Amino acid sequence: MEMDAGAFEELVVDELDMLPDEMVEGLDNVVFVVEDAPENGEDLFGLYDGLALTERGQYGLGELPDRIIVYRHAHLEACETEEELRDEVHTTLVHEIAHFYGIDDEQLHEMGWA
Repeated sequence: MEMDAGAFEELVVDELDMLPDEMVEGLDNVVFVVEDAPENGEDLFGLYDGLALTERGQYGLGELPDRIIVYRHAHLEACETEEELRDEVHTTLVHEIAHFYGIDDEQLHEMGWA
């Protein structure tokens, strides 16, 4: 599937806006970023770059924001239709947000999200 960076970013924002309020209300000091691919060449749909809430002690002013990165190329390579793409982006967002809350991959598998 092909989609330019701007259209893909709009799709990610749309999917983020459709997530339940209770999932996104607690996202404090988190930014969402769209990149083409990881710099290290890994094959990832997304990445949570930060410290999970369950691992934080004091978290104060002046901290750099955590980042949730959605990788465009991996999504486009895996999907054939926009509906599939939206589903995969949704799953990626939920997966990475779960890491922010301290839910690990094993728990995500148990919940059916990984």
